[in-house]
Amino acid sequence: MLLNRRQLLVAACSAALVASTALPLLGASKERKPNIIILLADDYGYGDVGCYGSKRFNTPHLDALAAGGLRFTDFHSNGAVCNPTRAAFLTGRYQQRTGISGVVTAAGHRHTGLDLGETTFAEVLKPAGYVTALFGKWHLGYLPDYNPVH
Repeated sequence: MLLNRRQLLVAACSAALVASTALPLLGASKERKPNIIILLADDYGYGDVGCYGSKRFNTPHLDALAAGGLRFTDFHSNGAVCNPTRAAFLTGRYQQRTGISGVVTAAGHRHTGLDLGETTFAEVLKPAGYVTALFGKWHLGYLPDYNPVH
């Protein structure tokens, strides 16, 4: 059986929620759903944070967050610049399928943005009872039609 992208996102999020709900049945204490905080930074190298082995930079707050949570250790960006990478990360699709193939603030790409028909993992988590928010740089569309409220 082949799943489309939305079905795959729903299945993955559902599996994560079922696993977190099943923990009390396995002897773990009953807890609320896990908090999900994703920090996405531009121009950051793998070894620029202490929790990933940096000896050059002191990042105690990020290291503390990582120690109490889950770290991605094998994520590969499919874009060389921020906009396509963000679009791919939020949707689970190749950037060119999301409507973003380059830097949206560049003169040749100002008419583009994250296709309003795309499903982000935040939209999949909302029906599961999560409250979602964005802080900082959206950068997935230059024109107001592509702001995150849409």
